Amino acid sequence: MTIGKTKEGLRTADFICNDYVEMEAFEGKCKVQMMRDGMVYITELPKRVRNCPIFREDNCSLSRGVNRRYYFVFTMPDEELEQIPSELVRQARAIAEKIRTVLLEDEEDEV
Repeated sequence: MTIGKTKEGLRTADFICNDYVEMEAFEGKCKVQMMRDGMVYITELPKRVRNCPIFREDNCSLSRGVNRRYYFVFTMPDEELEQIPSELVRQARAIAEKIRTVLLEDEEDEV
């Protein structure tokens, strides 16, 4: 194992296997622990579960997470800072209207 640092100060560790080993190659996000005695522990992290948007507008979306919570995400570039208040209100109202429409349709279906 070769341990070093990049020019930016980030740590690196390169491993060279001296024995022949057959295994499946993979690339992924991992948690790495390097101990004071030189031991290294690597654990692959679970894949991120992406929430599918239920409703979408120009700069925002509403989705439901696996934790059964609703997420409203709004993004705009720095250059449009002055437009954020009006666009946020407009698009949030548009999504709220879509939710209201769906709820009313569900009520009509039950009757």
